[in-house]
Amino acid sequence: MAQQFVDNAKVMAKGQVTIPKDVRAALGVGTGDRVTFLVDGSSVRIINSALYAMEMLQNQMAGEAQKSGLKDDEDVIALVKSLRSEDTE
Repeated sequence: MAQQFVDNAKVMAKGQVTIPKDVRAALGVGTGDRVTFLVDGSSVRIINSALYAMEMLQNQMAGEAQKSGLKDDEDVIALVKSLRSEDTE
């Protein structure tokens, strides 16, 4: 389970908030990175946007390998090898 802690920040006049250093570290975000706000009623989760995008993609792609007939790692390796050999021809 992830480490849990409580921190707080002041909302400035324009609605800006500085994300505390410990929270940025926990999210794996730094200067220039983006965060996503997930609102559920009166609760909000802040997550690293890159990780959220990857999670959404994984959810959308769930089951596609099986639909394509890829059952295990060997099937994936064989597919990659065949695609690479097509690129060299």
